[in-house]
Amino acid sequence: MSNEEVFIGSIDQGTTSSRFIIYDQFAKSVGSHQVEFTQIYPQAGWVEHDPMEILESVKVCIEKALDKATADGYKNVVKGLKAIGLTNQRETTLVWSKSSGLPLYNAIVWMDARTTSICRKLEKELSGGRTHFVKSCGLPISTYFSALKLLWLLENVQDVKKAVNTGDALFGTIDTWLIWNLTGGCDGGIHVTDVSNASRTMLMNLKTLEWDRSTLETLGISIEILPKIVSNAEIIGNITNKWPLTGIPIAGCLGDQHAAMVGQACRKGEAKSTYGTGAFILLNTGEEVIVSSHGLLSTLAYKLGPDAPTNYALEGSIAIAGAAVQWLRDSLGIIQSAGEIEELANKVENSGGVYFVPAFNGLFAPWWRDDARGVCIGITRFTNKSHIARAVLESMCFQVKDVLDSMHKDAGEKGEVKNEKGEFLLRVDGGATVNNLLMQVQVWALYF
Repeated sequence: MSNEEVFIGSIDQGTTSSRFIIYDQFAKSVGSHQVEFTQIYPQAGWVEHDPMEILESVKVCIEKALDKATADGYKNVVKGLKAIGLTNQRETTLVWSKSSGLPLYNAIVWMDARTTSICRKLEKELSGGRTHFVKSCGLPISTYFSALKLLWLLENVQDVKKAVNTGDALFGTIDTWLIWNLTGGCDGGIHVTDVSNASRTMLMNLKTLEWDRSTLETLGISIEILPKIVSNAEIIGNITNKWPLTGIPIAGCLGDQHAAMVGQACRKGEAKSTYGTGAFILLNTGEEVIVSSHGLLSTLAYKLGPDAPTNYALEGSIAIAGAAVQWLRDSLGIIQSAGEIEELANKVENSGGVYFVPAFNGLFAPWWRDDARGVCIGITRFTNKSHIARAVLESMCFQVKDVLDSMHKDAGEKGEVKNEKGEFLLRVDGGATVNNLLMQVQVWALYF
């Protein structure tokens, strides 16, 4: 038996931070590094990222994780690294110049709500209204999805218009931007996306797994600027010498919520909830696309190889979960670090009649109200910051309950797997799951 040390690496590019983790052959983490990056808020409802800062954060994470693994005694980690995979924040949209390699505007983040007027215009003009494209892509017209963000860029950014007209523009979500740069950028970079990320653009046909020509024609988007769609598990290309890990193949790519579903081993009828910046609940529906009638999304779960079967999912997307805790920290100063919220909320037995709705940029599933805004009600002279902290935690749980109630109605008894006690088990992950109080409140909200 070979004594060769074998490792794989994982890029995790999220909404507020980037991370690189190195695993050994036993799936044990032997080195990791995480870097937060700037959140840009040009005006109310707008959220942007600097694509170049994201690139730099990923490069730093790779270098530091390698250094940490080496310092901990894994001397052959670079030689033993066989492949890397990539997971990323979904829907976040950017356009860049293929000749210069530079972004033509900041990345417009998935929770950004600037496209509200474009959504309303399309709803009025198209025969199917808000659900006009649901049959092809499973998604309603919403500020959430990449196609609407791309339309805004085409209509409002002169550099983007010019680059599209001259054939110099490339469109992509964050996975596409990273892979293009990792594989050479202007010098032969590979312009691809995977089926999970493509399914969140509103432009991919869920059945054919190709860009939907009818949708592109309706929206006036050129297929020439779109990346090639590949599966979630195949060799995409090798990392070039501009990066650490030169020559290592990129062998997998999934949007973050789809990666969590694979990590939780969710088979048909099984669901997971990820608590991050937002919260995202996905139920694997197997090889069947279930069209929701209760405000959920029909989406792709994963396709683990070019010839592998395609699994689909019902998804409930919640825009603000952990981001509300960041708001308490950064905007109100009620806590100094996110980890403090559990201790603060535990100082009271309940929220004291305070309820918080974190609709900072509207409400996603199952309501789809981009005109909604946040509200905190029930405040009295009795209210203190512990009540508000607890109400913020409860708001995450109540939103997840709304989604799961819709999911149960859509999937029905035959669409869910239950244990021997007849219970539907929800797998949970994400940074906020270290908060025991949050998880206890979630159980209470779901089952009592």
